[in-house]
Amino acid sequence: MSTESWTLDAADGGQLAVRTDVVGKASRMGHRLTIAVTSWTATVEWSGDAPTTVALTAEVASLDVVHGEGGLTPLLGPEKVVAKANALKSFDADRYPRIQFRSEEITAVDSGFRLAGTVEIHGVSRQVAVDVTVADHGDRWHIRSETAVRQSDYEITPYSQMFGAMKVADEVIVTFDAEYRVRP
Repeated sequence: MSTESWTLDAADGGQLAVRTDVVGKASRMGHRLTIAVTSWTATVEWSGDAPTTVALTAEVASLDVVHGEGGLTPLLGPEKVVAKANALKSFDADRYPRIQFRSEEITAVDSGFRLAGTVEIHGVSRQVAVDVTVADHGDRWHIRSETAVRQSDYEITPYSQMFGAMKVADEVIVTFDAEYRVRP
């Protein structure tokens, strides 16, 4: 049985991002953000035609606010810098510089695979299951996932201002989208 290892990262055009929402009485004033993680690496170990292990490491300091919807004013450069600083502070990025995931069980499902394993965020480890959609295009695989994560599960206090009248929702959506070119 042949073994193979795939490596995917942001340099190959893959995207790892976090989408936030805003809650509270003054939520209309805030922006729903898309925050890209610009430095990450994922490895997939294969045995024959089945993946056996998936691991992902993301560098928290590489967060970059790329888009904001809503709010009273457009999200411009200076506001993006402030939003990034607030996100890094919420993550306590100096103390917890990485987010890591490692699968412990991989199950084939209709659209791809379910990865069950351990994720560590903000120094807290939890068991999670992530559904990954895979499309085999012959010369390349397109891999996607979208997963809800509650910040409070990882002892992260969502950013807030105006005494909590406007704050980032506890639940954020983590998205992953990458392609792997299959070697001939």
